[in-house]
Amino acid sequence: MEESRILRDESLTGRDEVGGLVVDWAVVCHVGRVREANEDAAMALPGRYVVADGMGGHDSGELASEAALLTLAQAPVGESFDDTRRDIGALLEKAQDRIGELGSETGRRAGTTATGVVLAAVDGEPKWVAFNIGDSRTYLYSAGELTQVSVDHSQVQEMVAAGYLTPAQARVDPRRNVITRALGAGMTAPVADYFGFPATPGDVLLLCSDGLDGELNDDEIAVILEAAPNNEVAAEALVQAALESGAHDNVTVTVLSVTEKDSSAEVGSSEE
Repeated sequence: MEESRILRDESLTGRDEVGGLVVDWAVVCHVGRVREANEDAAMALPGRYVVADGMGGHDSGELASEAALLTLAQAPVGESFDDTRRDIGALLEKAQDRIGELGSETGRRAGTTATGVVLAAVDGEPKWVAFNIGDSRTYLYSAGELTQVSVDHSQVQEMVAAGYLTPAQARVDPRRNVITRALGAGMTAPVADYFGFPATPGDVLLLCSDGLDGELNDDEIAVILEAAPNNEVAAEALVQAALESGAHDNVTVTVLSVTEKDSSAEVGSSEE
């Protein structure tokens, strides 16, 4: 069931067969050391992997992130880049409406970030379509190099782009938690960014809420990914490192990689 892959306050690993690829994934979602409630959540479905960071407090942030993920679970897999982008955009609009209907005991508007990847097909070749809205991130770790695929929708990122702050200054700036795009949260419409890149065997993808990159810089994340023998160890180690750094926010991490399907082996969708 789709609901069984909406994860919060838990760790889970799985293997999905999608077309001619096998996707191995690991998710760790932790409340952190300071927050009383976990507004983060993650989704792992064959060919669709998303992290959402809710906002608005316990009574609305959790509902917002869950609503976004349940809606994005409907994303088709294996379409062209343009069709996948169009379908994700339509689902984000549905999620926006769904979140807008949520009530809040505190009167605060429910909202959430969302970042993730959907497997598409371009000229017969598998390709990831990555998307993000807000400051949750998608990273690509390839050939020993970590690259941030997504671009934060935040006030400090705009200041970095304009040359007013360095990335190091942005990490400690008091405005670092002010986001400029979100699902819900009083925004008029969801405006996501989209990125496409090959689903290359051996590459590793990292999806995370800002509870991770708020505690660890990119070099620290890369060192952990390099040392980890598999996705499960990597996800656990990343969250543990964030906890050791204070984990002032909820921390959610999804680590995934693809291999080509071995036609001589039987590989099915499974969870552990």
